[in-house]
Amino acid sequence: MKKVVMYTSDTCTYCVSAKEYFAENNISYEEKNVKEPTNRKELMAMGIMSVPVIKIDEETVIGFNKEEIESLLSK
Repeated sequence: MKKVVMYTSDTCTYCVSAKEYFAENNISYEEKNVKEPTNRKELMAMGIMSVPVIKIDEETVIGFNKEEIESLLSK
């Protein structure tokens, strides 16, 4: 099974859509909300300043790109 980590914020509508998509498709993931300083620092260390960011194994998807997520999950 692929390891999925999603960086989110409480005010991000795309984050909500991504979480709903994962729930509907029974995809388990680890959520890292950027309100936690450690999670925010991890994201900034990657040079990214927006959410959602979805890591699937070693691949990173910036934003909620359903086609790219499906492609990475099916590999």
